[in-house]
Order: sequence, then C-alpha cells, then structure tokens
Amino acid sequence: MSACSAPSEGPAAVKQGTERDTERDTVVLGLTVEHDSLNPALGYAPDGGSLMYDGLVRRTPDLKLHPGLAESLPEADGEEVTFKLRQGVKFHDGKELTSADVVYTYEQVLKSANNSPIRGDYEFIDKVSAPDPRTVVFHLKHPYAAILQRTTLGIIPAGSDLSGDPVGTGPYTFVAWNKGEKVMLKANEGYWGEVPTVKNVVLAYTADDNARASRMAAGELTATVLPPKAAARFRNQPGMSVIEAPSADYRAIMFPLEQPVTGDLAIRRALDLAVDRAAMVSAILAGAGNPGFGPVPAGTEWHNAAVRGSPDPDRAGAAKVLDEAGWKAGADGIREKDGTPARFTLMYRASDTLRKEIALAVASDAKQVGIDIRLAGLDSDAIVPRLSKDALVMGWGSPYDPDYTNYKLFHSSFAGQGYFNPGHLDDPAVDKALETARQSSDPVTRKKAYDMVQQRVDDNATWLYLVYLKHVYVVRGNWTGLTPGVEAHEHATGGLLGTVVNWKPAQ
Repeated sequence: MSACSAPSEGPAAVKQGTERDTERDTVVLGLTVEHDSLNPALGYAPDGGSLMYDGLVRRTPDLKLHPGLAESLPEADGEEVTFKLRQGVKFHDGKELTSADVVYTYEQVLKSANNSPIRGDYEFIDKVSAPDPRTVVFHLKHPYAAILQRTTLGIIPAGSDLSGDPVGTGPYTFVAWNKGEKVMLKANEGYWGEVPTVKNVVLAYTADDNARASRMAAGELTATVLPPKAAARFRNQPGMSVIEAPSADYRAIMFPLEQPVTGDLAIRRALDLAVDRAAMVSAILAGAGNPGFGPVPAGTEWHNAAVRGSPDPDRAGAAKVLDEAGWKAGADGIREKDGTPARFTLMYRASDTLRKEIALAVASDAKQVGIDIRLAGLDSDAIVPRLSKDALVMGWGSPYDPDYTNYKLFHSSFAGQGYFNPGHLDDPAVDKALETARQSSDPVTRKKAYDMVQQRVDDNATWLYLVYLKHVYVVRGNWTGLTPGVEAHEHATGGLLGTVVNWKPAQ
C-alpha cells in the first residue's frame, strides 16, 4: 500500500496517482480475509454488506429489513413473491437498472456451471421472471420463510462478465484490485441514496492479526478488527477508539464424526464437560465475549433455553463419562479403548491468533481428562482436504434467520461440501426439522423445529461450542456514524467497517 505519515498525524494518506488525499476524504480499512471474487453471483457479500452493490432489500445495524432497490417490502408467505423496483437507479457504468438485471443476477447464482458457493442458499428458487422492466417475480419451489432476508444479494448488470471488473449500483465504485493486497474504491457521486462523505476507501487485506495491529500502530490503517488482547494496546490512546460490537459469531470445535476417536460420543461429551469456557472468555477474549453452548446465541428469539451448560469445567464428570464408555487411562495418562488411544489432531487457521489460543486451551483442558490433542496450525488450502479426518477450530454464526448457516452445517445433503457439514452429520430427524422450518411461515412451527435441531446437536455433542465473540474494532480519528449492530461471522465486508458509507468526520 502506498502510505506515509507518522501515527500521531492520523491515518496514512493513500496516493491516487500523484495526488494525496486528505484524512477527511480517505479511509483505509484493515480486513482479515480476501474474497476470491468481488461478484455477488459468485458469493461476494450476499448478506448486503458490500459497498459496491445494492440488493432488493437492505439491513440496518439493528437487523431490520428495509427496501433497497425495491420500492417496498412485499408479502412473502407464498410461492410467488413480487418486487417493484425503484425508478431512476443507475449502475456505475450509467446503465439504468431494470428487472432483467435482477433476473440475470439470480440466474447466475443458480447456474450450475458457475459453481457459485452460495448456490445452495437459493435452491428454493424455481425461477425469477420479469413481467415488465420494473417488476420482478420470484417463483419458489415451496414457501420459504427467509426469502426477504435472502434478497439482500447485490444486483449486477444483465449480460455482464462475472470475472470482469465489479459494476453495481452501490454507494462506491470500483477503482482497482491489487490481488493479495488491497481494493480501491471511490464514492459514487450519482448514487440514488445519500452520497458518502468519505470519498475514497481502501480495503487493505492482512490476514495475520499481529501484522494488522502493527499496521494500525504505524498509522497505515484508519480502522481494523483485532482480537481483544491485540486491541488492548490502543485503549485510552489519544485519537483512538476501541469499539466492541455484539455478534452471533461463535468459536467451536468441529468433529469429524466418521473417525474412530472423534466419532465416539463419549469423547465428545467428555470434552464438553472438561473445557473451561469461563477461563477462555476471561483470559483469551479479555472479557469480550460469552460462553457458548449451541449454534443459536442465547438471548435471541430462536434460542432453545433448554440447551445450556456450565461455563466452568466438570472434569470429574468428564472422567466418569470416559470410564463408563471403556476409555481407560494408560501409564502415560492418555486413555485408550480396544487398543486405540484417545488422540486426535485439532487444526486451526495459523494466521488467526485467537483460534490458536483457543486450540491451546482446549488441548490443555483435554489432557487433564486423558485425551491427547495434537495441534496443527495450517492455511485454508491445507485445512480443507483434511476436514473429514481432523477436528477444526471453526467460526460460524448468524444473527439473521436461523435457516442461515444451520441448514448448510447440519443437513446431510451438504455433508463434506468444504466447510459445510464438514463432520458428515447424517441425522434424519435433524434433516426433517430443518426442512420443516425453512418451508413453514408459521413462527410457532419454526421455533419448535429449531428447538429440536439445537437439542439434537447438543445431545449428540455434534460440535463443541466454546464462546460467542464480541467483535473488537480499533478506529483512528473522530467519526460519527460508527453504529455497531449485532454482527454475523462475516469476512467479506468487515462488519462495522462496512458501515463506512455512513461515516462523517465529527465537527
């Protein structure tokens, strides 16, 4: 990144050609993970956080749905859902938005040849039609409760090349993408909504937490997300803010269920009892989080209150579970059963210091009850081929409709599809409940189904849920519009950083 200035001078300015932009006009956002594509049809920011695109529907930080490219929110309790488009909206290239663009966007998501990673999220769509230039009709295979939530997907121009430069209708337009380094954007002065005050945005990708903290300290970044302990150095510094955003983002251990050790229910139940969640929140998260016990966060309307546990460990109880299942302690303290040692590998993403600390804590707690966990810090390319064999510290979670993530994580039809159902869960009762919940528009029916899913996942210790995070941001300078909402586990848009469209320098 072209950047220079001392930390005391505020964020380093970003050079656009030979001109140097001011702090007021330019921000540099430090993000963790770079997407393979910047096209919504290929999975970029489908939940509405992109700065370059608009969906038919948008979300505010309080998670309420509002019209985006649609004039209003339609009724959505049947097999046909009809949207009327706003008038006068133009793409960044000057082309006027029509219903044909919406049809094309969703067709590209569903087209098997495109191999879109979000295709499964839209499999409920039979087809999308355009009766006239301003009307879009979604024809569904069955009623789908979360249909409006899914229409936050950004819209692209009809006939556009999915591998070409991004073109949307959003508040920022694409300037350049230096792969592996940064994406540069500029404000869309012809935006149909409020034109952003921040005129230039750089999305700077730095996977390593320590490197991102160093760049923040050096004045290269205006704002970034950091693990809680890494953010602590910036607290109470002049001109710096540390902001904690609530989230539905959990960290948990995914178990490969077809392996001899992690496939044993007693091993998984013992680990659930042995881990010290309270210590993880205190020592690893520096208090910026809560103990976790399932895939739906406590305090939300869809949470099953019967699924709960103690944040403190019960290692005597864990030992009893293992003893009763025939896992006996050997001379080295490691248990074994029928000649098989209670040993498995736990992977974590090497650049993520938080996951590394969680992995170390789990391994330490497990050793105290005779389970030997070998750790492996790897990059994503090395992790994916091993998902069916080795456990993994994973992050998931969504504050949106519970159909999000949970269907792909627990339905048997997604077993082994990368990070979707990587443990190969095959539970017909869970499948049926997930199908019932996504096809019903009755909140009572849906709540009962999701309660059952959470209970089955808990009873079978399918995953080892550990903590729910608060996302911690460091921001340089005095801005208005920094309004954190309840965030998802989302890498593409940066959570609070994705609200830069609303930022204004404080007077």
